[in-house]
Amino acid sequence: MFDFSTVVDRHGTWCTQWDYVADRFGAADLLPFTISDMDFATAPCITDALHQRISHGVFGYSRWKNDEFLAAVAHWFQQRFNSRIDTESVVYGPSVIYMVSELIRIWSRPGDGVVVHTPAYDAFFKAIEGNGRSVVSVAMQKQPTGWMGDMAALEAALAKPENKILLLCSPQNPTGKVWTREELSQMAALCARYDVAVISDEIHMDMVWGDHSHTPWSEVARGKWALLTSGSKSFNIPALTGAYGLIGDDDSRSAYLSALKGRDGLSSPSVLALTAHIAAYQQGEAWLDALRAYLEENLQYIARELNRAFPALGWQPPEATYLAWIDLSPLHVDEHALQKALIEQQKVAIMPGYTYGKEGTNFIRLNAGCPRSKLEQGVQRLIAGIESLL
Repeated sequence: MFDFSTVVDRHGTWCTQWDYVADRFGAADLLPFTISDMDFATAPCITDALHQRISHGVFGYSRWKNDEFLAAVAHWFQQRFNSRIDTESVVYGPSVIYMVSELIRIWSRPGDGVVVHTPAYDAFFKAIEGNGRSVVSVAMQKQPTGWMGDMAALEAALAKPENKILLLCSPQNPTGKVWTREELSQMAALCARYDVAVISDEIHMDMVWGDHSHTPWSEVARGKWALLTSGSKSFNIPALTGAYGLIGDDDSRSAYLSALKGRDGLSSPSVLALTAHIAAYQQGEAWLDALRAYLEENLQYIARELNRAFPALGWQPPEATYLAWIDLSPLHVDEHALQKALIEQQKVAIMPGYTYGKEGTNFIRLNAGCPRSKLEQGVQRLIAGIESLL
């Protein structure tokens, strides 16, 4: 019913992953599996809605606080997570990271600590340090059954009075860890005990696999908290901009909206982003479910091929996200030599794990959000690059 196999040529579209791969990897002629957008056209219901809106021809200032957008968000949380949200708590932002940064400024002061599970999305480090705060790392633990959070280490970090915020990634990027309701409830209790605010980035909430299920932070929240997300990852529309969130208390919500509108002048959203989100959340469920099935098969393909070539890896697909977080330490391959081989010999760009902090040493992150034919090329080039160093 939906086609995810046809390759769409993204060259010449000002595309970060394809047109600007040299910015990070130093070469332009690489097959990229890098930044976390996908190579698929978005859902037909979204393009239909965009065409209809564009045909209107007038693109003046707009408002995000309208009944259609709020109803679509509420519908999505109810349908996908069986979660009722208070639409009065909804706020808009141009991106999740903008919203993260603004809440860091509201809930802490320069020099304060922001607690993060590591390895972590590299933009978290930039948002924290760029606002003059300190990154407080709590290392994730890799177990035979998957990734775990160290609750004792987390409590030790939260108990320090200079640490004011827990910046949570749920599901976690890059490990693909899905936090259980029990784990989230335990984190919420700890944050309440030590008066630590919570910012929960849930942009990957729709990409959870198998028997795992996503629990929105709003289901367990206490004290000061915000849940931030967007349809941009799920429906591959980040270039339209636009994100939204839930902020639990009135004062924090007012402070955020005051900064958005008054200081930053960003309260008028992209009308095309609103149009896309409404269409996605009201009509895009069937497309998303088909995409999810395709992505799961992509991740299974990676596991089969890597484990066939290197049985010592025993790699298993993540619990969430279309990002394959691959531990190469059993192969004792020098990660810098591997990057050199991948770029110069195999002509492929795959994110080195050290991008996500020191806990990412000896890992790579491969974006599987692409047609199978591209993925096959990338995985085989990765295997060849590893074999050249063994």
